Amino acid sequence: MEDKLTDRIYTARIGDITFKKIVSCGPKTPIFEAAIKMAEQKTSCLFVKDELQGYLGFVTDITLRDEVIAKQLSASLPIETVMDKNIVSITPDAYVYEAILMLFSKKSRYLLINDQGNYVGFLSRNRLLSEQAESPLVFIQSVKSAVNTNDLKLKWQKVPHIVAQLLNRGVHAKIVNEVVTTIADTISFKIIEEVIAKLGPPPAKFVFMVLGSEGRKELSLKTDQDNAIIYEDTPEDKRAAVRTYFLDLATQVSDKLNHVGFVYCDGDYMATNPNWTHSLSHWKYNYKNWIEEALPEAAVKFAAFFDCRAIYGDLSIMESLRSFVDEELQKPIEKFYVYLAKNALLYEPPLTYFRNIRTQKIHKKEVFDIKTAMTPIVDLARVYALQNRIFQKENTGERLKALKELGIFTEQQFNDLSQSYYYLMGLRLKHQANLIINHQSVPNNFIEIDTLSKIEKVTLVEIFKIILNFQSGIRMKFTNTLG
Repeated sequence: MEDKLTDRIYTARIGDITFKKIVSCGPKTPIFEAAIKMAEQKTSCLFVKDELQGYLGFVTDITLRDEVIAKQLSASLPIETVMDKNIVSITPDAYVYEAILMLFSKKSRYLLINDQGNYVGFLSRNRLLSEQAESPLVFIQSVKSAVNTNDLKLKWQKVPHIVAQLLNRGVHAKIVNEVVTTIADTISFKIIEEVIAKLGPPPAKFVFMVLGSEGRKELSLKTDQDNAIIYEDTPEDKRAAVRTYFLDLATQVSDKLNHVGFVYCDGDYMATNPNWTHSLSHWKYNYKNWIEEALPEAAVKFAAFFDCRAIYGDLSIMESLRSFVDEELQKPIEKFYVYLAKNALLYEPPLTYFRNIRTQKIHKKEVFDIKTAMTPIVDLARVYALQNRIFQKENTGERLKALKELGIFTEQQFNDLSQSYYYLMGLRLKHQANLIINHQSVPNNFIEIDTLSKIEKVTLVEIFKIILNFQSGIRMKFTNTLG
């Protein structure tokens, strides 16, 4: 029965749940009147609605306690002075798991249901979670309430079991990625908060961003830290102190992440590296340089930093950087795309001339590197996304979908690439979870050929053919050569 309950979360849609009725008041309503309305309607959440602008925010029992009573505010003040402006909405046809992950990532407790422009009700995060009492998503709530870094470390150690449990139930690898990423984001967020509490308030607005696979929300269980910090431009006399603060923040966050299980990055793509903690104008200069230099190593750096996502701080800084890069990409930069395309051709799928899987020997075992096998799809999707200025899609799957919608890929090509990618991802996650749980060993990306079934081997050969095919397409398009 438990399995049925847990499975339902990945097929159940928001529309399958009974919504709560929206109770609202205007922004100028006095706080005490709003409280009377909440009492009369027996609701713990009151939405603030402006006839012209729609929903502006909401207040809860906790708002009244923390913002009014605790601060001894006058109850005659308008409700808009204490409301939470973090309004999140979703459509009834969205999946329940999407809604829960959205509430965690947007750090909100309430969700308005928007049915084709009409707000038909709302749901609370607790309500959604209680619907899924056995779900791994409830685990994210427990991560949020972890008390210290050791506690977070214990939580992260449970993640392989959650991954194995989801994959064994046939849950799509994309969903598993999202669950792992949301847990990792929650851990990072807690750690950043903890360090800031110790260091004192930041001297300038900033964002802490993650790069690479975490930036794409495609975390596996073998994961290192890839992160960077952008802080707002500050006056000359404050620059040294501001920089010192953020490098200190980066170091302490990095040490704690390493303790939890996100190991230091070999390539030093971390905010602790002074190259990757900088002011916004310096970051703009970095991106401009990488694009204009059009050198192979610059293209590699740009690729890593294009897959970036803010997980903490002031998102407007990220927006400013994005719109700047968007403008730069509209200039004639053919050479830059050629290097990015060459990047996507660096790794060839492990196929022999006779269409068998090419292996390498490690500890006397025949293995192939599944991460390298997947890389061409990530790179392909990134090159095409960049060329078509698809910015808001961080995920390989989302990029492929956007490219299909633009007509760059046919339905068939989209299906081939996305199914191939997530098949490989599922295999990779299963392999890593198995190493951690059953062999108590460090996860890796080397899959033993003898552990695969005949069907898995045949499927892999087909997938590698698909990737080779796409690579020759990219070679023709960007480099005018088949060599």
